[in-house]
Amino acid sequence: MVRHKTYAFMFAAGLSFLLAFATTGLSKDVSWAEKTSALTPSASAPTGTLTANELKELTARGEALFKATFTDLDGVGRPGATQAILPTKARSKALNKFARTSGLDAGSCAACHNQPFIGGAGDFVTNVFVSEGFTNADFDSTDPQFSNERGTNHLFGAGLIELLAREMSTDLASHRKQVLADARKVGKSASITLITKGVNFGILSADPDGLLDLSNITGVDDDLIVRPFSQKGVMTSLRQFSVNAMNHHHGMQADERFGDRWTGEADFDEDGHNDEVGAADISALVAWQATLPSPQQTFPKDEDWQQAAIEGEKAFGEFGCDTCHIKALPLKVLSFSDPGPFDVSGTLNSTSVKDSAIYDLSLLAWTGSLERNEKGEILVPLFGDLKRHTMTDQSNEQLGNEMLSQRFVDRTIFLTSELWGVGSTSPYGHRNDFTTLDSIIRAHGGDAAFSKKLYSDASEDSRLALIAFLKTLVIQP
Repeated sequence: MVRHKTYAFMFAAGLSFLLAFATTGLSKDVSWAEKTSALTPSASAPTGTLTANELKELTARGEALFKATFTDLDGVGRPGATQAILPTKARSKALNKFARTSGLDAGSCAACHNQPFIGGAGDFVTNVFVSEGFTNADFDSTDPQFSNERGTNHLFGAGLIELLAREMSTDLASHRKQVLADARKVGKSASITLITKGVNFGILSADPDGLLDLSNITGVDDDLIVRPFSQKGVMTSLRQFSVNAMNHHHGMQADERFGDRWTGEADFDEDGHNDEVGAADISALVAWQATLPSPQQTFPKDEDWQQAAIEGEKAFGEFGCDTCHIKALPLKVLSFSDPGPFDVSGTLNSTSVKDSAIYDLSLLAWTGSLERNEKGEILVPLFGDLKRHTMTDQSNEQLGNEMLSQRFVDRTIFLTSELWGVGSTSPYGHRNDFTTLDSIIRAHGGDAAFSKKLYSDASEDSRLALIAFLKTLVIQP
C-alpha cells in the first residue's frame, strides 16, 4: 500500500510539472525557447536625436525583428479578429490559423522581402491579397471580385522615399494655404497649380468663403498628403506599413492600434496574449527599414553592356519614360523623425508622443555618395514621382485586372513604381506576373500609352538598349 501511495505521489508531481510547462507554453527564458527574443513589448520607444551608436543598436534590433519567425508564444494568431487595417472583430473563428488569402501567410517579414537580399522584393509565390476590409476572417478565394493580389515591393531607400513624401505634403499644404489667402484677399475665386519638386498634382481652386474645388487635383488624395507606399500609394509611412503588416501577415498586433488605448481591449484578437508588439518594437522595425541603403546604378564589366546602357538611358528620355519615372527628386533634409507628422489614428504620429525619435541618415556611410544639386539638396535617384497615374485604356487593359478599389483609388490607377532596384527584382507588375521588362513596358496604357507606343515602334536595338539601362539599376548587398 505504501508503494502505491509513493507512485501516486510521484505521478501527481510529474503531472503538475508538465501542466506547469503547458501553462507557460514552454516560455522559460532560455536560449532555445520557442519565443522571439527580439520582441520587447514593454520597452520605451526611443526619443530625441539618436547618436550613431544608438541608431546602430536600434537598427540591429529592427533587423532581428524583421528576420524573426514569430510563434504562438509571441502571440501569433488572431482568432477573434480579421486582417483588416481598422481593428475588426471576426464574424466567426477561422478554420485555419494560416491561409494564403486572408493570412496569416508568413512567419517573418523576411519570408516575403528577400529578393535579392533581406529587405528586398518577392517572387510570385509571396503575393498577398488585400482589400478595403475583411469582415470575415475565413477568406479563401483568390477571385479578384473578393480581393486584389499584390506582389512584394522592396524596401531599399524607403527612408528617403518617406522623407520626400513628407516634404511634398508640406509643400502642397502651403499651396492650399496660399490659394485660400489669395481668394480672401481678392474677394473672388483663385487657383494655384500644385507643383512640388517638379511634380504636378493638378490645380486647386478656392472661393473667398473657404470652399475648395478639388475636382482638378490628380495623383494625390484630396487632403494633399502624398502616400508613397504600396502599389496603390495608400500607405503614409513605414510605421503604418509595419503596423498593418504585423497584424495581416503574422497575427501580431501593435499596441498603438489594437491595444487598450484605441480599442478598449488588451487582447482585441482574443488569442490570450496582451501587449504583443510595443511601440519600441515598431520603432525598431521602422528604423531598420528607414536606414536601408538606396539602390544604385551599377555598370557591369561587359563593355558592350556598358555602351548599350548609355544608349538606353538616352532612349529612356526620348521615349518619355522620365515623365513619370523622374531620375531624381531633391530632398532638403536627412533627419527622419519617427513617429512622423502625417499619420492618423491607429498609428502613432508626432502629436501623440511627447518627443519623436530623430534618425540622422547623414550618419550613414551610403548617404554620402548621393549627389546634390546647386542648392545643396540631396538628389534621391528613385526614378519615380510619388504620384498615382491611370495605367490602362481601352486598347491596353493588361494592368486593369483588379475589380475592387483600394482606399477609394480606382482599380486602374497605380502609384508610379520607383525603378531604382528594378534590375534586381523580377518578376514585374503589381501581381508579379510579367517575367520580362519588355513585357511590363508593353503593358503600360492610360497616362503611359504614348511612351509605350514610342517604345513599341522603336528599333529592336533601341529597345534592347533601354533594357540594358534598366538592368543597371540594382540593389547592392
